[in-house]
Amino acid sequence: MRSKVARRSGVLLHPSSFPGPWGIGDLGAPARAFIDFLGDSHQQLWQILPLGPTSDDGSPYSSFSSSAGNPLLISIDALVDEGLAVPASAPGTKPDSPVDAHAVGALKLPLLEQAASRFFKTDSPVRREFDQFAAERADWLDDYALFMALRDAHPGTAWNRWPKALAQREPQALADARAQLQTRVSFHQFTQFVFFRQWSALRDAAHNRGIRIVGDIPFYVAFDSVDVWAHPEYFALMPDTFEPRLMAGVPPDYFSATGQLWGNPVYEWEHHSRRGFDWWVQRFRRLTHLVDVVRIDHFRGFQAFWQVPHGETTAINGSWAPSPGDALFHTLELELGHLPVWAEDLGLITPEVEKLRDDFDFPGMRVLQFGFDDKGAENPYLPFNFVENCVCYTGTHDNDTTVGWWKSMSDAQRRQVLDYAGARDDREINWTVIRLAMESIADTVVFPLQDVLGLGSEARMNVPGRADGNWSWRYDPAALTGEIAARLRSATTTFGRSPRFAMKKVGS
Repeated sequence: MRSKVARRSGVLLHPSSFPGPWGIGDLGAPARAFIDFLGDSHQQLWQILPLGPTSDDGSPYSSFSSSAGNPLLISIDALVDEGLAVPASAPGTKPDSPVDAHAVGALKLPLLEQAASRFFKTDSPVRREFDQFAAERADWLDDYALFMALRDAHPGTAWNRWPKALAQREPQALADARAQLQTRVSFHQFTQFVFFRQWSALRDAAHNRGIRIVGDIPFYVAFDSVDVWAHPEYFALMPDTFEPRLMAGVPPDYFSATGQLWGNPVYEWEHHSRRGFDWWVQRFRRLTHLVDVVRIDHFRGFQAFWQVPHGETTAINGSWAPSPGDALFHTLELELGHLPVWAEDLGLITPEVEKLRDDFDFPGMRVLQFGFDDKGAENPYLPFNFVENCVCYTGTHDNDTTVGWWKSMSDAQRRQVLDYAGARDDREINWTVIRLAMESIADTVVFPLQDVLGLGSEARMNVPGRADGNWSWRYDPAALTGEIAARLRSATTTFGRSPRFAMKKVGS
């Protein structure tokens, strides 16, 4: 039987959205200021998106590694303070300027290269700390560092188009490449050492304020990633070209007549089962060393997934295939204990998916923006249909902000919201919706920082299906005022979600 979870609330914000002079948020002083804001407003949770290294589009859901951290999030200023980097002038951009991942990489990576060069010429306690880090994480770090060094040597080329011996991971070819690219390999090991060192300090700071961090594990991994290159046997690939033999996506629905073709390779589940799900066990173990709670993106994929044959350009001609989710989660619990998991169970959810979620007592998600439409009282996203064991969101990173959503609604939908909330007008509609979430029976409530600040569509984090302009929003450092913190603290206390109301025995 599930341990009773204390009522709690928290804020969704990815570290890239912190303000600062380097063109992207980082793990330095602005991150500490945000944690203080959470503590001052009595929040118990900070939810982030995946932390992995991204390509120039900045999408945290398309990473080169499911285990590594994003070097662009490293704080240059913190490195300087530690004596690990020489002082450097920031570009002088506005602290809330949109993130341009390509430009940030051109600015920060040379500075990290200089820091790495200096670092490896020294003999210090920190250098010995690096040696220990590299040894303890060699099971994934060695492959990652070599993969990234090879990407540097073959710019713009996916791993399956590298020389055949490297694509096939012939031992001698790998040994030769490691020797030839040793400087770049060491550099990528260094960036991971620094990232994890800074993240660990930030997580400690959050814990000291009574805040737990909610991480994110995407169901699929990117094709052009070290995960697929280093372990091709776990994925459905073509035997000669290594291209995905079966691609991930979702079938046609009300929103898209052709479905969504994501292009990730689907899993060879039989191989995973034969290996005792070792790849998944390690993936979850590594993430739970970084965060306190794990949100599983596309949870339904653990019950069944949509697979599309190689060569298709849409998701129309796909088919459903079963996943061994029950066996996998039993294995994870045997290896890691009860998992602090949230299930992202949005979209086409069947009774079988709900059973898998409920069998392992994972809370599902309820998004208030989905609650007000023509489904009436049957709509599961209306608060009176909630269960306690769920996570209520005003919106997610894929939704418009509450203010933007409100402006796009019909008059009838707006009236439904106001009637439900007992509100006279739409002044501060963001706080009206936050209040609906807070007063619900959901054990856990999460709202994007954009909703706390009352921002419009210009602050949206992601528009699914849009090619450009996503993942770039950052907030104005002056926005986190004492007045906002006090108002959020008042709502949190009023609806019994303050830490002082927390029960002695807290579950996930």
